Amino acid sequence: MAPAGVENNIDWAAIDTILLDMDGTLLDLNFDLHFWMEYLPLVYANKHSLTHQQSKDKIYPMLEAQQGNLHWYCLDYWQNIFKLDIAKLKEDVSHLIQIHPFVLEFLAQAKIHNKRIYLVTNAHRKTVQLKMQVTNLESYFDDIISSHDYNAPKEDQSFWQQLEQAIGFDKKTSIFFDDSISVLNSAQKFGIGTVVAISKPSSKIKTKPVDGFINIETFEQAIPLKHHA
Repeated sequence: MAPAGVENNIDWAAIDTILLDMDGTLLDLNFDLHFWMEYLPLVYANKHSLTHQQSKDKIYPMLEAQQGNLHWYCLDYWQNIFKLDIAKLKEDVSHLIQIHPFVLEFLAQAKIHNKRIYLVTNAHRKTVQLKMQVTNLESYFDDIISSHDYNAPKEDQSFWQQLEQAIGFDKKTSIFFDDSISVLNSAQKFGIGTVVAISKPSSKIKTKPVDGFINIETFEQAIPLKHHA
């Protein structure tokens, strides 16, 4: 496994395209964990006269059963399952949406270095819209791709094949950042030249190194340096 200080392991001179995950990578995963693990069960409990714990006991297995599938990321699917306006409920706790440290500096430097920058997320378009409204990150990206556009999550090779056709990137000169081990493995299998794991996706959870990949805790460790211009 790569050591913590890995900026020298990234050869920015050989990279022209940056592919970035959103939740846990650019944004603090605390929002998503709080929403699905605490807030949604609370609302569901109130609706069905359950205790918070009873609600969690019912909801958690339903969520886990869809993990890694497109349904897991689909607000419309969960709205239908729980009969709750998931997008509206996310707005209720949107004050928890936070950009990770050094992300803005990273994106600014990447633009200065004329890199192509794409947001590639499994998040539903409604979630992406809310988070772009809160963070104002949208202007940094050449485009925003949701796996729902391709009807395949990033865990599937089909996602990467469709992405390659859509934006015409050279995978050997591309770098991809994500916090999900299954997604990182999928990107590596597809042949993305540099794959980087985020070892601290949530500000509330301790750093957890991801074996087999370059690891960064924050984007301070990956900012394209001036002499790489």
